[in-house]
Amino acid sequence: MKKRALHFASACLALAALIGCTSPTLQVTEVGSFHVGGRAVTLAGLPEKELTFTPGAPPLKLNPNGDFEVESLYARYTRLAHPKAKYPMLLWHGGGLAGTTFETKPDGKPGWESYFLHAGYDVYVSDAVERGRASWARYPEIFKSEPFFRPKKEAWELFRIGDTDSYNTDPAQRTALPGTQFPIAAFDQFTKQSIPRWGTNDAATQAAYDAYVDKVCPCVIVVHSQGGNFAFNSALRYPDKVKALVAVETSGSPNPDTYDFARVKGVPMLWVWGDNIGKFPFWGRIVAAQDKFRGNLIAAGGTGDRIVLPDLGIKGNTHMLMMDRNSDQVAGLIDQWLTRQGIKQ
Repeated sequence: MKKRALHFASACLALAALIGCTSPTLQVTEVGSFHVGGRAVTLAGLPEKELTFTPGAPPLKLNPNGDFEVESLYARYTRLAHPKAKYPMLLWHGGGLAGTTFETKPDGKPGWESYFLHAGYDVYVSDAVERGRASWARYPEIFKSEPFFRPKKEAWELFRIGDTDSYNTDPAQRTALPGTQFPIAAFDQFTKQSIPRWGTNDAATQAAYDAYVDKVCPCVIVVHSQGGNFAFNSALRYPDKVKALVAVETSGSPNPDTYDFARVKGVPMLWVWGDNIGKFPFWGRIVAAQDKFRGNLIAAGGTGDRIVLPDLGIKGNTHMLMMDRNSDQVAGLIDQWLTRQGIKQ
């Protein structure tokens, strides 16, 4: 009897959303996904090719011409039976990455998706245009440039895991910044998440994010790195639907001299920064630009708060805050801020 009960409990934990089972700590009513945004495209005049799709099968002629759906966004959601938050949380990833940023961490521990579900939020995790399950489109007929890829060295140094020129192909020869919170042994596992990105798809990406907000929200957006620019623009378009915006180490934002801050003054915003920014001039320039943007929001009568983790005595955090060993502590600070904004019941 005990053995049968254990099997049933395991099944419930794995299939809670599908069959209505309940875990001791999380009640889930629905897990689902959808694509949103994008456009129809018709291609013509491209040459046919003959390909063998499966070993042993006869060759088929491939005609690349015809009608296609392109430039949509993919989202997966988990809805709770009794959410504590008034609005769902949308987790938006950064450049060269996808929604996996917020799922299970590279060291195998639960990520921010799990944390915020347990904190009482319905959670949506998306893959932006050109990323992950949002799919690709032909180049140069639709995507206008070739993709580019992030080497491990760039990720190691740009994400402030190690100092400049501290990366080595041999993991044993890499030198991380002292006291880093990133799980170094899982770095190579993390870089398996890296995917190609394009430098010419911002307009399509923005359009898809706007359609996403229009479909799902009112909501809270937690956005990382390159995704910040899209989130600020979506808030500008839908200030009544974006109830709060958390910019986690955002690397970009609209022009603060032309952005209509008065329109978004009712959208409370929070900026979150990790450690060792002063060691990297690139990051110093980014923070200065974001401080100007935040200052303009405050001057317009809005809420523009900031969490600088070292100022709170929290040391060693990298650009990938949601993957660091103390990611739950950082998520807790975000949850507390959202609660103060009246997001939690």
